[in-house]
Amino acid sequence: MSERWVRYWIAFRTILVKEVLRFTRIWVQTVLPPVVTTSLYFVIFGKLIGQRIGPMEGHAYIDFIVPGLVLMAVITNSYANVVSSFYSSKFQRHVEELLVSPTPNWVILAGFVGGGVARGTTVGLAVILVSLLFVDLQVNSWLWTFVLFVLTSVLFALGGFINAVYARTFDDISVVPTFVLTPLTYLGGVFYSIEMLPGFWQNLSLINPVLYMVNAFRYGLLGVSDIRIEVALGIVLLFIVVLTGVSLRLLRLGVGIKS
Repeated sequence: MSERWVRYWIAFRTILVKEVLRFTRIWVQTVLPPVVTTSLYFVIFGKLIGQRIGPMEGHAYIDFIVPGLVLMAVITNSYANVVSSFYSSKFQRHVEELLVSPTPNWVILAGFVGGGVARGTTVGLAVILVSLLFVDLQVNSWLWTFVLFVLTSVLFALGGFINAVYARTFDDISVVPTFVLTPLTYLGGVFYSIEMLPGFWQNLSLINPVLYMVNAFRYGLLGVSDIRIEVALGIVLLFIVVLTGVSLRLLRLGVGIKS
């Protein structure tokens, strides 16, 4: 490995370690709340309401909602970690030290996104462990489950980075999660199959990118999906490529950073 790549690795590792320590030091605020919230979903929707709903797609209702609830935790925490961390770096003005250093923009981006993936996957794994108290998971495809687990985390970590770049106040970093992520997630097939919807609403649901991720992840865990999994994977990869390009361009232009 050349000296240049060693420097890149050290820079990436430094940012990543800082991001991981940032959320693990306050795990009571970052990891525990989503686990408690998801546990309530399992009790209320899975056990109480689920018994009245009955089986869905050949599985008990509580089994059916596990993939969506896990991915919902991954999405919100991957996004939240990056948007709060990078905006704090802007607010405290120490991100400027990174930008004037010889560290390439893609290394900076990878470090922050890596931190978001670390938090998203940590919370996601914690939710999976909690789900084992309620269901007996029989994974259909470990490879597919892992791939969608990580790619979804990467995608929303990139989204959080872009939100942080444009944010001007701390209030701005909560706008997208509240008015975009929450509706997309709840309408993304977490609690239902789109086969239950009338034709018009089924077609309308197809423009929701979260629907593809939830169904692809459900296929990995349960082996059922409303969407072709190849299409779902293609859409996730396309979004990652586009958001990566946008993020690098914003860093290069100094949008939201340079005055």
